[in-house]
Amino acid sequence: MNRAERIYRLHTLLKRGRPISLLRLREELQASRATVNRDLGYLRDFMGAPVVYSRERNGYHYAADSLEFELPGLWFNDSELYALLASEQLLEAVQPGLLSPYLGPLRARIRKLLEQGGHSAEVVTARVMLQPFARRRANEEIFAGVSAAVLNATTLRLTYDGRERAAVTERRVHPYRLLHYRDNWYLIAWCEQARDLRTFSLDRIRTATTDSGALRAADELQLDRYLGASFGIFTGEASAWAVLRFSSQRARWVADEIWHPDQIGQWLGDTYELQVPYSDARELMMDILKYGPDVKVVAPDELRALVAERLRLAAAGYDDAGAPPPSARRE
Repeated sequence: MNRAERIYRLHTLLKRGRPISLLRLREELQASRATVNRDLGYLRDFMGAPVVYSRERNGYHYAADSLEFELPGLWFNDSELYALLASEQLLEAVQPGLLSPYLGPLRARIRKLLEQGGHSAEVVTARVMLQPFARRRANEEIFAGVSAAVLNATTLRLTYDGRERAAVTERRVHPYRLLHYRDNWYLIAWCEQARDLRTFSLDRIRTATTDSGALRAADELQLDRYLGASFGIFTGEASAWAVLRFSSQRARWVADEIWHPDQIGQWLGDTYELQVPYSDARELMMDILKYGPDVKVVAPDELRALVAERLRLAAAGYDDAGAPPPSARRE
């Protein structure tokens, strides 16, 4: 257990009033003698807890003549707070239906956990916000059918309206994973037409029907490589490494960011160089372009040329930036 969990467990044991030995504390907290002593000292000296030691009974407890002591509230780390708030917001968005009798107690439990920080759940959710970005809404029936196929390991026939081709295609797929990425849902599946793994955006699936064919067994190693080997949602085996150099103005931000688990970063004077593996440049280019003049693609040459071309096209759209709007021009 982490330190916060140990402190709360220690508090629960000490407030019972009966002296408890160091050996018993070590067993209860699953910690070493030194760790328990540090936790006792932290509880007493930093948090003001009335921790005393009884020589007669060889144990620790809270002083009986002191005011009743309580911890200031539940501490959340960033991932715990995000999980609770995300769960609360997701459950809030669910419309009344068959799940209502089950979701009600779950929502109540989450709100109770939020309140253990010493503030009402309303205050927490009003002052700590999760802001979705560029969310695309998937059809609920399609989402239900696709997620059921993933969990039940059944094949699917899809009608897919891909953005890149701007054309509707029929696919027979073997679904392996349902992925939530940047506030949107994706299906990772083996596509029979492509004879390879593919990523399908759920909001672009027009129809999804269960098929009776046998599911192709997933190659877990290949699947892990497909999902994690390269940058972004355009997954697959990495084919190149992007070398990006950020200006001093942006380096301070980028140096603290994780773009990919295998990334390599180094300071070059007051600039920062970031290297990330990728298999498809589309999403990577979007993240590069948002930094404008504060990033330079050093390598590879293909990516450098693509980004340079996009910047030239963007600049071309501002050639008449100094001209008055059409409505203000005189004939």
